Amino acid sequence: MAKAVAAAYIAGMDSTLAKIDQFLAALDASVADGSFVRLALRMPCGADETLKSIDVKPATIRDQLKLSFTFHHQTRDLTQNHPPAGAIGQLRKLVEKDFRQAFLYTTAFDLSYDAQGKSPRLKQSAATSKAAATLSHDREKTRSIKAEGTPWLTALGVTGADGQVLKASGDKFRQINRYVEILGPLLKAIPAERLHKVVDMGAGKGYLTFAVADYLKQVLHRPTEVVGVEFRPDLVAFCNETADETGTDNLSFAQGTIESFDSTGADALIALHACDTATDDAIAKGIAAGSELIVVAPCCHKQIRREMETSNHPNALDFVTRHGIFLERQAEMVTDAMRAMILEHFGYSTKVFEFVSDVHTPKNVLIVATKTKRGKDAGALKKLAEAKEFFGIRRHYLEGAVGLSSLSP
Repeated sequence: MAKAVAAAYIAGMDSTLAKIDQFLAALDASVADGSFVRLALRMPCGADETLKSIDVKPATIRDQLKLSFTFHHQTRDLTQNHPPAGAIGQLRKLVEKDFRQAFLYTTAFDLSYDAQGKSPRLKQSAATSKAAATLSHDREKTRSIKAEGTPWLTALGVTGADGQVLKASGDKFRQINRYVEILGPLLKAIPAERLHKVVDMGAGKGYLTFAVADYLKQVLHRPTEVVGVEFRPDLVAFCNETADETGTDNLSFAQGTIESFDSTGADALIALHACDTATDDAIAKGIAAGSELIVVAPCCHKQIRREMETSNHPNALDFVTRHGIFLERQAEMVTDAMRAMILEHFGYSTKVFEFVSDVHTPKNVLIVATKTKRGKDAGALKKLAEAKEFFGIRRHYLEGAVGLSSLSP
């Protein structure tokens, strides 16, 4: 009896393996002749309870054909790319042990493998898709700032004379478009009659300043004036010359510091990576001008860190802030949260978020403040005073810059 049961089990296993072999052979052939569209693994039964499904598609990566696996877990997706031969071996293990169903889609036919019943079944049917798979690994993105036909990108060394993004400038090009992706809707939301002037404080070489001017003129079709403020005279001269030569006629650059610049008439004020309290000076300039929009990406947070380091005021986070690296991170969060509260006091709605990956820059927090119709937030100053008391902070530089020096705890 036992031998008969064992023989039946072995026969069943042979049948299962044979059908898996047939399924994978069909996949291998479709990859070889270019008819493979995609493959899906469903009904998980493996040890990893978080794994819900897997999708596989062909992709060309660095001129090599790969099968791209996307593992769908409960809270995240993971991607792996394998050469076809390695992918077949990986799929064999997954179909044998981790999934009860597999679906192969080609331009010639569809094939399903189902192991839910007593014996596995293979079923071939008419092709669902007649179109060949797109092999591009990176989806073509719709960008606000185009590489080709944008002379200022070439002048700034982002693209070559042929309009192609230079290899060393790929990150910069993506960063420029990410800025515009964020700023674009914010600028568009301001009625045209209230957006006459945008000021970019600490413009540097002007990558973003040119991008904003380009977006306003070419996409929004608004005659908005854009001014870049930069302390270094050589960069100011270079950027003004570049604006003239590339026909960016809604853009100019002015030499000066953020603190000394007259921001009167700035309907939108931007300051990216202004160091330490220079960010506060920029915020103060925007508040003083009554700007509809204030956008800052802070850099360095030395002033509040010194306040926290020199304070003898104990608080519940001492066990964290006694470590230098944690103190630095805490100071960054406290500084920017207080900036948001002061902006809210002056009638701005604020958001603080990460705007680019920290792979590109560790200074990747953006504070966006938009002027509201509600007016000042009466409770913001109370929250600010409580926060200062908790952390033993005597003053926040921005308080003095906007005339709130009396808020010491």
